[in-house]
Amino acid sequence: MTTTLDQYHARMLRVLDHVDQHLDDDLDLAEVSSVAAFSKFHFHRQFKAIFGISLHHYVQLARMRRASQDLANGNGESVTEIALTAGYEAPDAFARAFRKRFGQSPSGFRKSPDWEPWLMAFRPFNAARSIMMETTFLPDQVNIREVAPTRVAIFEHRGGPETLNATIERFIEWRKAAGLSPRTNPTFNIWYSERRPANPDDYSMDLCIGLDADQPIEVADENVKIGEIPGGRCAVLRVNGDTHNLEPAALYLYRDWLPTSGEEMRDFPIYCRRFFLDEPELGTAAELHLPLK
Repeated sequence: MTTTLDQYHARMLRVLDHVDQHLDDDLDLAEVSSVAAFSKFHFHRQFKAIFGISLHHYVQLARMRRASQDLANGNGESVTEIALTAGYEAPDAFARAFRKRFGQSPSGFRKSPDWEPWLMAFRPFNAARSIMMETTFLPDQVNIREVAPTRVAIFEHRGGPETLNATIERFIEWRKAAGLSPRTNPTFNIWYSERRPANPDDYSMDLCIGLDADQPIEVADENVKIGEIPGGRCAVLRVNGDTHNLEPAALYLYRDWLPTSGEEMRDFPIYCRRFFLDEPELGTAAELHLPLK
């Protein structure tokens, strides 16, 4: 049975589809609100309330996403042509916006894309697109593995989730300065609190990168320490593509899979290992690990 809320969501999803199909058009408020059959006087507030970002910001990100993918794919268009298609009147304005968002010039990105800041920049875009897209998991997607212990460098984040992006940026800067790459050293997140604790200051997680057993590492940041993710049996659930919010997968393991599995949790928090896909512009992958006795 279709509810009023379902119909409301369907109208909003029509808006996202319309934006996808008409990135070269003006996409002004009157046109887009009419697609959803909402009043243009209220639509901008409705859109931001649902998706967490304004319609203008969403369209900007959608156009920049297409432009950056055109650069990386080497489809023969010049930077000037890509800039104009992205809605910029001049290539220098496009270059400034591109460098500010991704930390690379368009030509530098074309030669050698740095996908990590690219993925970071599109977290609000991916979050908006996943708001109403139902994520379901099945028991046969969960595998029980014996996992080896991993020596890691640990970069701690303590405090409100709204400051997490700044911590991630500092972690990436430190990791690069230490000569550690996610291509050669596995990266992990360890969660010690809920994603949205009652007191935001109680939010607590570690950003980690794996080290060889005898790999020397110079710790020149007070936030960094050397530790270990312990080995043992784990229930593992893989998520591909949009991995900015792994809460649905974690809830599935805790709430649905664990009670019917006959397994018991070990005394270590849930954590994930992150991967780049073969085509990084398509997103990332993550394997959630629920430690078991």
